Amino acid sequence: MEGLDLKQMSAMVKVIAEEKNLPEETVLDVIQMAIAAAWRKDHGDKDMDVRAVLNINTGEADVFVTRTVIEEGLAYNPATEIPADDPAVKKAKAKVGETIEEKYPVEETFGRVAAQTAKQVVIQRLREAEREAVLSMYEDKIGTVVTGTVTRVERNVVRIDLGRTLGMMPRSEQIDGEYYTVGSRIKVYIKGVERSERGAGLLLSRGCAEFVEYLFRQEVPEIENGTVEIRAIAREAGRRTKIAVMSTVPGVDPVGTFVGGRGVRVQAVMNEIGDREKIDIITWSDNASEFIREALSPAEVVKVEINGKHAKIFVTEDQQSIAIGRQGQNVRLASKLTGYDLDIELAEAPKKKKKQNVEDSLLNALEENAE
Repeated sequence: MEGLDLKQMSAMVKVIAEEKNLPEETVLDVIQMAIAAAWRKDHGDKDMDVRAVLNINTGEADVFVTRTVIEEGLAYNPATEIPADDPAVKKAKAKVGETIEEKYPVEETFGRVAAQTAKQVVIQRLREAEREAVLSMYEDKIGTVVTGTVTRVERNVVRIDLGRTLGMMPRSEQIDGEYYTVGSRIKVYIKGVERSERGAGLLLSRGCAEFVEYLFRQEVPEIENGTVEIRAIAREAGRRTKIAVMSTVPGVDPVGTFVGGRGVRVQAVMNEIGDREKIDIITWSDNASEFIREALSPAEVVKVEINGKHAKIFVTEDQQSIAIGRQGQNVRLASKLTGYDLDIELAEAPKKKKKQNVEDSLLNALEENAE
């Protein structure tokens, strides 16, 4: 690449805009950044604050260099500062501490090194602009489930192609124990758009509670017509999910509605998330004590004592391990589901009446008759 022709760049604005599906203003901004970078490379200093203005009709361009006015007689950096006694400062009637912008015409072509710099800027900035434009198309899809293709599996993140853009699913958003292979098609929940210094990207998830909720919404049409509702959901992906449901119509069994005939609806969800993950569907109640009892199922609760957002749960000894669950999972999920801190405690065993010996009863009866 011997040089960079401004007229050629002007003509490319419309072509690139159509090809990349970007606004012409965005492409023009990118090319103006490239011109500023090339001019800085050929004539200026890397510290210079330079902006360029390109006339796409004539192919002519100007650059504007901004400098801060400093007191005359002081040592200064000519790339970023200008003394107060400079003719340009006097012409602009600028004071110390203010900035002035000086205009410089741009030649039609740049040198090879400057042109290469401009090319790199165009490629990088266009890629960023295209990425942002595509991401903005997906912003209205946040909170929905889409199907993508796994393109790369790294230690802590899986890269997924959604068609128009790539998304990332970090380890924290994956289903525990689930393996992903390049080329496989999977459903993912669009959790949001993450913007950082490196750029922007779609944050995808299969491990969030919202993913399971969305799957149930696809399987249970009664949610759409308002017959049943999902009131709360707590999940440890790959292990267990608890979902609290209710019915708005008398006589409708909310749990049965979600389970489906012969369990077909809940099975459809499990087919997607994996059979390793158990799903507990319970009835929601606005009575905190009843809700906590339901949330701790399949454990049987003797008594619930509530103090603020803290609750003591009393269970018999044979129900203690069921209430707590493996590695504390059942009580932990029940706590997330209900919003209460739950403590499992042993209930006092009911006192049993002392059984009389059969022989003693018979002798007593005989003695009473003898009398």
